[in-house]
Amino acid sequence: MRRLTSHQWFLLPALCVLVTLLAPVRVWGRDTLSQKPVRFGICADVHKDIMHDADERLRAFIDGMNRRQVDFIIQLGDFCRPYARNDGFMSIWRSFKGPGYHVLGNHDMDGGFAREQTAAYYEMPARYYTFDRGGFRFIVLDGNDQADPPQPGYARYLGAEQRQWLRRQLKATDRPVVIFSHQSLETVGGVENAAAIRTILENANRTAGKAKVIACFSGHHHIDHHRRINGIDYIQINSMSYFWMGEKYRHVRYSEEIDKAYPWIKRTAPYRNPLFALVTLGVDGTIRIEGTQSTWVGPAPWDLGYPKDQDNRIVPAVSDRQLKPDAQ
Repeated sequence: MRRLTSHQWFLLPALCVLVTLLAPVRVWGRDTLSQKPVRFGICADVHKDIMHDADERLRAFIDGMNRRQVDFIIQLGDFCRPYARNDGFMSIWRSFKGPGYHVLGNHDMDGGFAREQTAAYYEMPARYYTFDRGGFRFIVLDGNDQADPPQPGYARYLGAEQRQWLRRQLKATDRPVVIFSHQSLETVGGVENAAAIRTILENANRTAGKAKVIACFSGHHHIDHHRRINGIDYIQINSMSYFWMGEKYRHVRYSEEIDKAYPWIKRTAPYRNPLFALVTLGVDGTIRIEGTQSTWVGPAPWDLGYPKDQDNRIVPAVSDRQLKPDAQ
């Protein structure tokens, strides 16, 4: 082995600094640079069974994504229940000229449906599954497992079987990974064992020696939010339709006929126009989100006494974002 001269030893710290500065940013898999960017349309919480104009909202999303010729579309849950009366709504979804993917939301089983029934109605391959596009792997989770012991309210948990499956999927791929779930993996009121799931994702990155898991998208909370934790971006896509306020803040915002046919709307603060986003995964590690802006139908939540959100997450919008990777 050749020994370094005193002059070379003197230069070594500077060389280390140079190597650090030249080190790649978020590494997305060995073949990523030969791939084109992946573009997909994303929406959440349409709530067909609550909103009177859900069909028109969904059609605006589908038409927009067809015009933009995105690689695929995905909805993040609370879409519609598997009633025959919703077949027309599903036909609008299927009018997209490309692949469309689904995530199970907690309200998609309201009315006594099993998760398997709703998944079959959506033509999902399983309650949780993976798919690949353009050099990336996408993992869809089902956050509706029951905790042990069961917790009150809707189930919001990833059970042991699904967690083990997730570990296997992460280990089996060299592709950069994007996670989709209904309930958030980082917000209070999201997945109950979110910290344990984040540990699985972070361990996969640590084992790979690179940012294998790059982002997690969710809905459920009906807010516009982003947070980066240990190099992974967690993005909440706002509801396509409304912010939920509840019985205390009920307010009739549409006609008496609409209120009679859709009585839950008065407990919401609807958005005048549908909200959704177009996401571009760049080959340089950048995640670009092109959102949509709207206004409230009727008074804003705080005009009715709803507590003001200090973080400005309760808005009729999905924000534009350009998320650049951390340096390694």
